[in-house]
Amino acid sequence: MANTLFIGKVYHRFDELASTNDYARELLAKSKPPEGTVIRAASQSAGRGQYGSRWLSTPGDNLLLSIILYPTWLSANEQFHLSEAVALAVLDVVRLQIKRRQGPPLLRATVKWPNDIYLDDRKTAGILIQNALSGFNLQSAVVGIGLNANQREFPPEAPKATSLSLTSGEPADLDALADTLFACVEQRYLQLKSGQTAALRSEYLQNLYGLGEHRTFIRADGSRFEGAIQGVAEEGRLVIRTGAGEELFGVKEVGFV
Repeated sequence: MANTLFIGKVYHRFDELASTNDYARELLAKSKPPEGTVIRAASQSAGRGQYGSRWLSTPGDNLLLSIILYPTWLSANEQFHLSEAVALAVLDVVRLQIKRRQGPPLLRATVKWPNDIYLDDRKTAGILIQNALSGFNLQSAVVGIGLNANQREFPPEAPKATSLSLTSGEPADLDALADTLFACVEQRYLQLKSGQTAALRSEYLQNLYGLGEHRTFIRADGSRFEGAIQGVAEEGRLVIRTGAGEELFGVKEVGFV
């Protein structure tokens, strides 16, 4: 069991679920599970990623789980701070894993806005956070994490996907990986709870994929434009400098080409 104070102390494990996030939300609808409750499945039949996309995973190969949290001290317009903290936690885990690789080349792990984890130019983890509000503050959060661990082949719908075992050449121990993840999420969550939002934002920006690089982007209407990521606004919108100046984009308003 993970060496944590509360994350993973209540641990529901299943061979298959439609979605660990959906199961966690059903628990919340019926009761108030202890903070840090984890729902993990070897396989998901209806796993989801950001923007309503499907999360594709070979059964038994990857880490698929959701964590129930109660960040009630965060206001609705501060909820991106939770996304930053969780993204950094998963980044911590991935970096710990790639540091154990033998010999070069070492891969660069970054956060692709808003909260995918990339190894070089390939995605190895995704995060889906579903918040519930009470008044102006968060009431609860279901933090869904999909970490590609042992999958060796990916479908055409995921051309940029990779896994820890593909990059290291060695299989990952999923239970040990989960324990490491619980400890990293708890550490970052407590950092957030203690009010260190500025430090988290600074570290998030330092590890932002494509920061300052000239790239081609695509708008929601399909039009393309050139620009460079300058950072992230307080509420979580991406700041891109274009020929017309700085523009801010929400999660469904821009993509990388």
